[in-house]
Amino acid sequence: MIMVCQRLLKNTKISAITIFPFIILRKDASRHDRMLINHEKIHLRQQLELFIVFFYLWYVIEYYYWFFRLKNSFQAYKSISFEREAYAMENDFNYLETRKWWSFLKFLI
Repeated sequence: MIMVCQRLLKNTKISAITIFPFIILRKDASRHDRMLINHEKIHLRQQLELFIVFFYLWYVIEYYYWFFRLKNSFQAYKSISFEREAYAMENDFNYLETRKWWSFLKFLI
């Protein structure tokens, strides 16, 4: 995991984004936000499980599925199985030690 603070995110609502092997943060202070970093580490694990490329493909397909169904970009984002798992487990700082492979599948629909 490599954390980078990037100005590219400064004019967005995005606090962080994970693009393997990087966690890109909008603010340098976010390095100390344990919950945010844990959320992004969960995405790193998901990306590894799906050999990175398939994660992004699945992510985009699922996003558009939800977007066309819900007609709301934020709700579509929150409905993606990868995000649902990361938000549900971001407070559990030991989650990645016990997480089973493909756990995001529990969060599908």
